Amino acid sequence: MKADPLLKASAKDPELVSVPGLRFFMIDGSGDPNGPEFQDAVGALYGAAYTVKFALRKTNPQRDYRVKPLEGLWWCEGIEGFDLERRDTWRWTLMIRQPDFVTRGMLKSAIEQVAERRGRTPALARVRLATYKEGRAVQMLHVGPYSAEARTLERMRAFVTASGLEYAGKHHEIYLSDPRRTAPEKIRTILRQPVKKARKARSAAA
Repeated sequence: MKADPLLKASAKDPELVSVPGLRFFMIDGSGDPNGPEFQDAVGALYGAAYTVKFALRKTNPQRDYRVKPLEGLWWCEGIEGFDLERRDTWRWTLMIRQPDFVTRGMLKSAIEQVAERRGRTPALARVRLATYKEGRAVQMLHVGPYSAEARTLERMRAFVTASGLEYAGKHHEIYLSDPRRTAPEKIRTILRQPVKKARKARSAAA
């Protein structure tokens, strides 16, 4: 199976990428990711994603595909950027990318099937199918525990400043490793941040 270029990033240096509009199963929430709301959201997303996959594999084997990794958009209301320490202020959107042929009807059917098997949790009702377009962004592969991301984020910010750019959207993480099965020092996470031309650079050009 051909490697997905949007799931590859360098651990050595930040890089600029252009991310087109992509379709995701998405769910919004807030608070500490160690809390029950977050875990319920993860379970609802994966339940829906795998139910759709297996249904399609049964009815149309030519459209079988691998479920993409979990992704998350993170931000804090009322402040610029994302504060790694103030978990009570965290807002998040969890996402799993979907092929273009997956429809809202398929998602609705999957939610009903998951509810029948596991019971109807609060998160199931909030799963939606939507397009997210990130555009120009800087990204880098972080290898290590989530708690040590600050060093990688500092390198990304320095790269952005040196390139005459500034942050322009929500902090984005793509989880390539299962933390339940991977040693903390080997966890691989793509860190991505949308960017735009810095205000100072735009003023100078004008």
